[in-house]
Amino acid sequence: MHAPFRLDLPREITSCVTVASPHSGRHYPASFLRASVLDERTIRSSEDAFIDRLASAAPTLGAPLLAAEWPRAYLDLNRAPDELDPGVIEGVGRVVQTPRINSGLGVVPRVVANGRAIYRGKLTRAEAEARIAQVWRPYHAELERLMREARAGFGQAVLIDMHSMPHEALDSVARPGTPRPEVVLGDRFGASAGTEIVDVLEQAFLEAGLVVSRNAPFAGAYITQRYGQPAKGFHAVQVEIDRALYMNERMVRPNANFEDMKAIVSQVLGRVIGALPGRMPLAAE
Repeated sequence: MHAPFRLDLPREITSCVTVASPHSGRHYPASFLRASVLDERTIRSSEDAFIDRLASAAPTLGAPLLAAEWPRAYLDLNRAPDELDPGVIEGVGRVVQTPRINSGLGVVPRVVANGRAIYRGKLTRAEAEARIAQVWRPYHAELERLMREARAGFGQAVLIDMHSMPHEALDSVARPGTPRPEVVLGDRFGASAGTEIVDVLEQAFLEAGLVVSRNAPFAGAYITQRYGQPAKGFHAVQVEIDRALYMNERMVRPNANFEDMKAIVSQVLGRVIGALPGRMPLAAE
C-alpha cells in the first residue's frame, strides 16, 4: 500500500505553524486509471498540482509540511468522511444532500474539473470505505497530531492549508475594471482563524505584487471548519493560488514562472512563521 501522505519535518520545529497540501497528491495507481473513463492528463484536472513543491521551504523555516500522496480524484481529504455520494457509491442510503455532494464532489469524487465523470458506473460501498480507512483517516490523524502538539508547545496552532484554483474559477468574482484575484484567503469569514494571522498572509502576498481576495470565491471547506477553532487556540487558513501563475493547466506542468512563484510562497511562509510565537512558552511560576 502506497503511503497516504508525506511528512517533511525541520531539524527542529520552531513554529506553531503547520503547512499542509491535501490536494497535490499524484500517486495514480494503474488499477484506478483502468477504472476511470478519463485519460491520464484529464484525471489530473482537479489536482492542486505542484502546490507541495511551491511550499517546500516550510521545513527550512521551522514548520512541518504535510502533503497528500493520493490524488483528489481518488479521495478528497477536504471533505468529511460521511460526505458519501449515492451517485457514485452503491449502497449509500439517505444522506443529507449538500452542494458538494450534488455537484459530484463528495469524499469520493464522482467528477473532476468541469463536471467530467471519473467512472462508467458506481463503486462498491466497501471500496469507498477502504479508501477512507487507508488514506483519509491516516492523513487526518497526522494533521490532528501536528496541530495538538503545536498548541501544546507554543500556546496556539496555525494551519496554512495550501491549494490552487483553476484560472477560470476566478471569472465568477472578476469585476469590470478591477483586477481579478490571484490569491484567495479563506477563513470562513473570520470563523476559522484570528484576523491578525490572515492580515499577515494578505500583506505578504500584496507586497509580492499579487491581487488578494478574502473568502471569495473560496471561504474554506471541511479542513478549515474542522481545524479552525480560534477560541481553543487552533487557527486554519485556506490559501488558494491561481494555477496560471505557476503552471500550464492544460499540460499539467510547471511554467516559466514556477521558480518565481515558489520564491514568493517561501517569502510569505517566512513572514507568517516569523510573525507568530516561535518559542516554547515559559512554564508558569
